[in-house]
Amino acid sequence: MAMPPILVADLFPEFTRRLVELLRSLSAEEWQLPTVSSRRTVKDIASHLLDGSLRRLSMQRDGYRPADGRSQPQPGEPLVDFLNRLNDEWETGTGRLSPKVLVDMIEWADAQLADLFRSLDRHGEAIFPVAWAGEERSENWMDVARDYTEKWHHTQQIFDATGRPSTLLTRRLGHPCLDTFLRALSFTFREVDAAVGSLVTVAVTGEAGGNWHVERQEGGWAQVVGPPRSAAATVTMDQDTAWKLVTKRRSRGANLRLFPAIRITGDEALGLHVLDMVSVMA
Repeated sequence: MAMPPILVADLFPEFTRRLVELLRSLSAEEWQLPTVSSRRTVKDIASHLLDGSLRRLSMQRDGYRPADGRSQPQPGEPLVDFLNRLNDEWETGTGRLSPKVLVDMIEWADAQLADLFRSLDRHGEAIFPVAWAGEERSENWMDVARDYTEKWHHTQQIFDATGRPSTLLTRRLGHPCLDTFLRALSFTFREVDAAVGSLVTVAVTGEAGGNWHVERQEGGWAQVVGPPRSAAATVTMDQDTAWKLVTKRRSRGANLRLFPAIRITGDEALGLHVLDMVSVMA
């Protein structure tokens, strides 16, 4: 049975309200705070969120491709390095903008972005494949869900940096994000050797959490909706650990030191592969 699509287009207006409320509540000092799991400040993150919306509208809605060759990967430039370069250039340019201007522009751009996402054929081919899920071709629903996770986890970084209680770790807004992140499970296990029928379960506790399963089948690993048998390994973590684990590339040892509450029961060697999952381009 194929995994069902994750439909988040209708969540963007509510998400934007939460983001704008957060940003408008920040003091001048809070805008300059560093974020723990990123090399950026809070203001840099807000600028990055605006960039994502404006670039998407320009490219996908308006069909605009800049003639500037710097907006494309340079010969021999790895994709991640290219993306980091674009981010750095944008953040340098928008360093001149005040927080109020940034927030007003985010609110304006994200209203149009929500309209764009709701207008798409959810099963049509996306303009970008979701590479971290191992997809060479993605449907629009997955690309939109990927965009949602990008905005969601960067906003979580702002909540963390400022010590504010998150308004996103709810069933409605948080679970779809974690559900999308966990679509990287089968890609993460693609080279893992195990007997056919072996099942690994990731159990995430908390309101936004749930259980996700990947099974070794004849043709390789596949994510499955429900466990047809007991898991050979179960990896348990809380919801705050889950999003932080998959949005930063670290070694297994570093992850275990940073998140000591992660529990692996059953086949530990098999379960440890979950710690290799990265659900962003990093």
